[in-house]
Amino acid sequence: MDLKGKRIGFGLTGSHCTYDETFPILQDLVDRGAEVVPIVSYTVQTTDTKFGEAEQHIARIKEITQKPLVNTIPLAEPLGPKEPLDCMVIAPMTGASLSKFANALTDSPVLMAAKATLRNRKPVVLAISTNDALGLNAANIAKLLAAKHVYFVPYGQDDPVKKPTSLVAHMSLLPNTVEKALDGEQLQPMLREY
Repeated sequence: MDLKGKRIGFGLTGSHCTYDETFPILQDLVDRGAEVVPIVSYTVQTTDTKFGEAEQHIARIKEITQKPLVNTIPLAEPLGPKEPLDCMVIAPMTGASLSKFANALTDSPVLMAAKATLRNRKPVVLAISTNDALGLNAANIAKLLAAKHVYFVPYGQDDPVKKPTSLVAHMSLLPNTVEKALDGEQLQPMLREY
């Protein structure tokens, strides 16, 4: 499927260690002709880590998308009724955001955009990156696996010995997952060796 002309929301949450894998995928969606709407959580906007400063990440997102950021809940809300998306992506999606989304808690611009997209019965694609996916968050993943219009970028255990409950999405599969989700299908297999 051609992504040209598709309006894709791209939400980033605070899995800072995953940004180096995420930014090239963001660029790939733009290169495929999608209109990418960048949406960032409050954590992305304010947290400096050993993986880079918030200001640097924000500048890179703006440079890739050439769009203003959706960085507040009021800016994200119109993505439902007035300025709908064809698809909403959350990449990376932390365990905290996963838990909130599965339990209908809308406390960030990214989660508001996802809720607005589901309201329109459009696909929401999740690229998880969390150390507790096979721990306390396993119940939330199960909830979302059963939810209509929610799709997962295939994922696997990134370090089963040292981090046995951790799962990370294969970011390179995100564009293919979006294409399938736009057709109402989950990219398979969903569980893949990392």
